[in-house]
Amino acid sequence: MAGKKYIGAIDQGTTSTRFILFDHGGQIIASHQMEHKQYFPQAGWVEHDAMEVWDNTQKVIRNTLQQAGAAAEEIASIGITNQRETTLVWDRETGRPYYKAIVWQDTRTSSIIAKLATKGDKNCFREKVGLPLATYFSGPKLKWIMENVPEAAEAARTGKALFGTMDTWVVWWLTGGPNGGAHVTDVTNASRTMLMNINSLEWDEEMLQVMGIPPSILPEIRPSSDPCLYGFTLEDGPLCGRIPVAGILGDQQAALFGQTCFSPGEAKSTYGTGGFLLLNTGTEAVQSKHGLLTTLGYKIGDQPAVYALEGSIAVAGSLVQWFRDNLQMIKEAPEINTLAGQVEDNGGIYIVPAFSGLFAPYWNSNARGVIAGLTHYVTRSHLARAVLEATGYQVAELIESMEKDSGVKLSELKVDGGMVASELLMQFQADILNVRVIRPEVIETTALGSAYAAGLAVGFWTSQEDLRCNWKVGKTWDPQMQDKKRTTLMKGWKKAVQRTMEWVE
Repeated sequence: MAGKKYIGAIDQGTTSTRFILFDHGGQIIASHQMEHKQYFPQAGWVEHDAMEVWDNTQKVIRNTLQQAGAAAEEIASIGITNQRETTLVWDRETGRPYYKAIVWQDTRTSSIIAKLATKGDKNCFREKVGLPLATYFSGPKLKWIMENVPEAAEAARTGKALFGTMDTWVVWWLTGGPNGGAHVTDVTNASRTMLMNINSLEWDEEMLQVMGIPPSILPEIRPSSDPCLYGFTLEDGPLCGRIPVAGILGDQQAALFGQTCFSPGEAKSTYGTGGFLLLNTGTEAVQSKHGLLTTLGYKIGDQPAVYALEGSIAVAGSLVQWFRDNLQMIKEAPEINTLAGQVEDNGGIYIVPAFSGLFAPYWNSNARGVIAGLTHYVTRSHLARAVLEATGYQVAELIESMEKDSGVKLSELKVDGGMVASELLMQFQADILNVRVIRPEVIETTALGSAYAAGLAVGFWTSQEDLRCNWKVGKTWDPQMQDKKRTTLMKGWKKAVQRTMEWVE
């Protein structure tokens, strides 16, 4: 594409928003990141100020362009990736949210979940939506807003309200907001609402009735990479030019795409605020019998949708933040590696971070975190090591479930996300899995995946094979742990997990 040097990616995450410019080789040219405030109005409640998120989005775009010395006419397209399931309702005429965004980690909908479960069966809708009933997903959050925010419910009845996850919110503002902004989402984000039928890829009438959701507030479901484009940025917007917006992927599907896991059987694990393991299952929606989610992997234009099995962990990197901010054991997150490296093992302790219940494979909203196995021998170094190991154990349990569902034995694991900077964690992950762990050269695969989706849509890259050529190994870790020790450690972990169960009555 003559004159087009870059693809821009907006990565709207749980704790921050980034804008990254990528070149044709998938290398980062410039980026800027800003954190936004986390609101915890009650125990188990987590909220974001959506206007702060949009303000930050504009700032990181401007700062990145300034850093790169890039002009709008050099950018071929914009892709968006986002924290999934975080739920927002706003006024279509003013853009004002009726309530703060309810974050994916929020557990306020536990009573709604209990009422919706037919005869106590949390899998009663799984066949059509691919998901168990859980506080994690957007539909119950939206139902809560409709039942508890009268202004939003009235606006929904009169056609003034719009619903969206954060991808929808960002695209709406990017393409005009109240002045004709595109009200769209993609199949990956829609598949996390409990409102989309995973086979038809359309909003499901029965699920809308079950949740009490008026169809008028829902965005249009579009492909993840859309040659028809979602819209264009505004001349007077943060990008200062008319640029196609053509790619949307929920963050974990974006990482799957950025890791070029395009063939059935290829998997990746992302270590961010939470932890997420996805396995490409091809054009077949595989129903899990072992606690995983059936989700959309991606959809490119008019090609058939690609599905994935997913294992979701609520707390991964956020456990390190808790160790830093709540316990004040360290001042900066990277210090945990030095501290943990001072001991050879965990001293017999396990930390199970069920702060908002347990996600896959347990789906127990009433679990709460524990530190198990404490003795006088344990030091803060052992605690630090147990914090890192907690993520490794949780991923190991997801892979156990995934191998049972798919019948495929994992031979290697591609990893990405902020926590992969921890050499200690990556070695432990290889050890506890007994497989090679591979970190790519570019670890910002979430943003990269959305850039790839946007670039494919406008011909910046011509095929998925082009993207495979960009992927390069950064570092590998091979297992070094003896089988007996691995078995003993996993047995201890599972015993600790059982101690968390049904803490909330």
